[in-house]
Amino acid sequence: MRRSKPKSEHMNSVIQLLGISNAIVDVLAHIDDDFLESIGAVPGSMTLIDEERAHEIYSMMGPATEMSGGSVANTIAGFANLGGSAAYIGRVKADQLGDIFNHDMRSLGIDIRLQPGTDGAPTARSHVLISGDGQRTMQTYLGACTELSVDDITPETIGIAKAMLIEGYVWDLPEGPALTRKAMDIAAQNGTAVALSLSDSFCVQRHRDSFDDAVRNGVDIVVANEDEINMLMQTNSFDESLDAIKSYDNLFAITRSEQGSVIVHGKEKAVQAATLVDKVTDTTGAGDAYIAGFLFGWVDDRSLAECARLGTFCATRVIQQVGARIEPGLLEDFD
Repeated sequence: MRRSKPKSEHMNSVIQLLGISNAIVDVLAHIDDDFLESIGAVPGSMTLIDEERAHEIYSMMGPATEMSGGSVANTIAGFANLGGSAAYIGRVKADQLGDIFNHDMRSLGIDIRLQPGTDGAPTARSHVLISGDGQRTMQTYLGACTELSVDDITPETIGIAKAMLIEGYVWDLPEGPALTRKAMDIAAQNGTAVALSLSDSFCVQRHRDSFDDAVRNGVDIVVANEDEINMLMQTNSFDESLDAIKSYDNLFAITRSEQGSVIVHGKEKAVQAATLVDKVTDTTGAGDAYIAGFLFGWVDDRSLAECARLGTFCATRVIQQVGARIEPGLLEDFD
């Protein structure tokens, strides 16, 4: 897709990647099965809760670790830890968890583009309850992140970036479809490539027509797993999806778990095998890490095959550790 050249170089210095997503603080704690039973949570589930329930669960939890979270925020953090220049747009409140989120991201060198809100809902948090077997059960309060608005998206907050990554979950916000369209329009004026993460297959199902319109009119790069791309293409198999995307101009980066990943852009196709590991410790954030590695290669103008190899390298490292965060210095072992 063609992009016009930037009209205004003075807004912000050029960065490599800007993320727009739900700003959520992960509150991680190790618990036993009795705890899950006491709060009525199904092991391995993700449940949306209200503010009162969030305070109740937090008061019941033992020692916890708090850090910035959310899918695209994890990708932006990983991208920064790989050595990329990054910025972020997401809504938090001026409270304890909002301070934690912004401090955590800024400590990685990420430019936070929005000031914390002084009123409205508290900062979003996800209580990540980790069982003895490593399984994660999440109780999530969306809070302030749902208040991200069209007014937050301006030429100044968007600035100029080589690429902009938008989280599919943003479409769930009250002003989500409108604010993403505004962001894509500003990106087009600035010559910024737009990447869309499809988030999950249920999210695609909820917004399928709107996603398809965005992909055909504004999005340059689609990052998804196999289930998500099948839902977007309305197909029953991956092979059918590969056939369906021939009618699109976009670059598609599709992860397939143990079957690796497939990158398609027009007639160009790169197939990357998965890397076998002795032990999978925690699959949380594997997709986020893949996207970080892939986009790190892409903004550096590497080949699609090399981008896929970088993404796989990052995802492989993350699934062998607890936590979704790419650690600094990871690329020292990449050859």
